[in-house]
Amino acid sequence: MAAGLIDIRDKKEPYVTHVRRIDLSLLSGRFRLIVPFIVIFYLNGCAITKRVPVEYQPIQSHMEENIERNEFSVAKGDDVIGRLAIIRLEKGDTLPDSARHFSLGINAVRAANPGVDIWVPNAGERILLPLSFILPDAPRKGIVINLAAMRLFQFKRNADSLAVLTYPVGIGTEERPSPTGQMYVERKVTRPTWHVPASIAKDHQEKGDPLPAAVLPGPENPLGEYALYLSKPAYLIHGTNKPASIGLRATNGCIRLYPEDVKRLYENTPVKTPVHIVNQPYLIGQRNGVIYMEVHATPENLNTVEFDKIYRKLRNIEKETGRTLDWSKVKKVLADARGIPVPVFEIMNGSEKEIETVEVKHPGELNGRPEIPELKADAWSVLVADFPDEIDAVRLAAIINHQGPQIPARVVSKNTGYRIIAGPYPDVRDARNAIKRLKIDLGINGTLIEPVKKPSRGRR
Repeated sequence: MAAGLIDIRDKKEPYVTHVRRIDLSLLSGRFRLIVPFIVIFYLNGCAITKRVPVEYQPIQSHMEENIERNEFSVAKGDDVIGRLAIIRLEKGDTLPDSARHFSLGINAVRAANPGVDIWVPNAGERILLPLSFILPDAPRKGIVINLAAMRLFQFKRNADSLAVLTYPVGIGTEERPSPTGQMYVERKVTRPTWHVPASIAKDHQEKGDPLPAAVLPGPENPLGEYALYLSKPAYLIHGTNKPASIGLRATNGCIRLYPEDVKRLYENTPVKTPVHIVNQPYLIGQRNGVIYMEVHATPENLNTVEFDKIYRKLRNIEKETGRTLDWSKVKKVLADARGIPVPVFEIMNGSEKEIETVEVKHPGELNGRPEIPELKADAWSVLVADFPDEIDAVRLAAIINHQGPQIPARVVSKNTGYRIIAGPYPDVRDARNAIKRLKIDLGINGTLIEPVKKPSRGRR
């Protein structure tokens, strides 16, 4: 047997770097994979599960089959669209899979359900789907992107009616933030080639992960299948080969969408469409005589400029109505920062109460959920890690499965512990590439597992 290979039939326990020893400096990832996958998501598993608050429990007893998630009509004078929903999770569900199915970013689902394990939530757990949004304070024309909410809004006006299409987005990191301001769609391209910027090429070269000058269309291309090039040079709205990064600060400044969402946006967006990018963590809007507030910044990350704008807006509401706001309610919304429209004021007594929450039936299949092929003894695979605890193993396997492109991984019980195996791979080169990506993306040292050769039959 070649040196460095692990035979899957070997009963000895090979040494594998434990996930808790991961060097955080290695969590960079091919094509800018981001640190929160481990730092936030993995540690989040240690949190205590919380129930959906009473104020968000659905009023009606029946379940709805479907709920609006992308397209809404906007009533005249209103700023709030959509409804909140609750869904009961099933065994094997993850929050990223639920988020994608309902066209939400992982940041939105995580903020709406503090304390719920992102990767291994309890079966039967009821989570809140934040499918209600306050529109940004910007002209309702073309595309408006609110970086703070990590949400894109596309406005369509027909005669006297106004509709809005909305999608979650991934945005730039703190080091390479997405731009703000007014721009437009300069051109559109299907199956784009990614011409690697010099700064990104340098970053990857320093990490031992050299990139080619251009990445052709295909699973390794981070632009996905559709790209809208903006008038601000070097910035795009595009798809992705890393769908679990939607709703995170994960890009080099571009705006990325789920593959299915960018396809729809691409088809509905003419060239020259105006694009207005804002950063509004505090939103105020009204619907049916009720004032709502939505907050996307924790008290520790207070944006004083934007907060002052909202404070003045609330004070103006008091002056115009001649009534006093419940400032204790405003303070609670700011402290919770759950990214959900919360009623803070009735313009007049007897106004319609808060947005109705509905319960949605669990779909038969979650769209976009990674498929895990069956292991084959006669194919190459990779030993990722060993764990004494099953939940820890399941959590890391889920994280690996949501890398982009996917690294198929599953948990296999082994003696008194649990083993994570990635694969199968028909070719040793594919298996070695998976080992390289595990090292670069997550700082994990994987080990090759040889195929089990079928015994040859001799002459009789």
